[in-house]
Amino acid sequence: MNKKIGIILALVLISFMMLGSVSAGLFDFMGGNNANQTANDESTFIVGFDAEFPPYGYKDDSGNYTGFDLDLAKEVCERNNWTFVAQPIDWDAKDAELDSGSIDCIWNGFTMDGRENDYLWSNPYFDNKQIFVVKSDSGISSIADLKGKTVETQKDSSALAALQGDNKTIADTFATLTEVADYNTAFMDLESGACDAVAMDIGVAEYDIDNKNNSGDFKILDDYITTEKYGIGFKKGNDSLKDTVQKTLDEMFKDGTVLKIAEKYGISEDALIQP
Repeated sequence: MNKKIGIILALVLISFMMLGSVSAGLFDFMGGNNANQTANDESTFIVGFDAEFPPYGYKDDSGNYTGFDLDLAKEVCERNNWTFVAQPIDWDAKDAELDSGSIDCIWNGFTMDGRENDYLWSNPYFDNKQIFVVKSDSGISSIADLKGKTVETQKDSSALAALQGDNKTIADTFATLTEVADYNTAFMDLESGACDAVAMDIGVAEYDIDNKNNSGDFKILDDYITTEKYGIGFKKGNDSLKDTVQKTLDEMFKDGTVLKIAEKYGISEDALIQP
């Protein structure tokens, strides 16, 4: 081989090696290979949740993750000497997160109905309704009044599943049923007049109305879409972890801890499903 050509090839090879190292470093810096995620082990309990789903899981004014479900999970960890990690996730990617082991469960106002065979479930612990929120001065007072109206709901939500499933006859009367990224967006659209109603969980609706300093601007229709039950979703086969969490949660119900946490977030005792 010509010496000059050999030198050029060597320089090219070195360049590719350096580029690979830089790319790998950049990949890790951007979160590749879970470089910035908490390592999961038997003493760590990582809860996957939607960080924009109050009162079940959200970020408070201090920038800390909190919520009814997260407080329940935190108490479970304290009683089992586990390290608690609240891991916000893209709701669309929840199954991939669970299957990969980057989270141990999905605990965040997670509807069991229609998903019974998709996960390993805890016992149901919360009874929830899917409802409509409208502006108080909209003139809308029943589901029948939504005929020809524009309705929004969060993508991959229980309300969307209900309106596309058993309650599709209701959605068929709307002018449009639009999916948005989160309920904050839906409320802004409702306030601006971009939509006429928002379909959502009653717990989330009550929290948002009470905490937006404009509780007189919105109202919840008495007619509801459907009811559903919340559970904790684990990866199939993870029975040991599920059983431990279930046993601890049952104890928390019996000693009044669950009710105390519910009251902190304005959740009524009627919504709790006692073991």
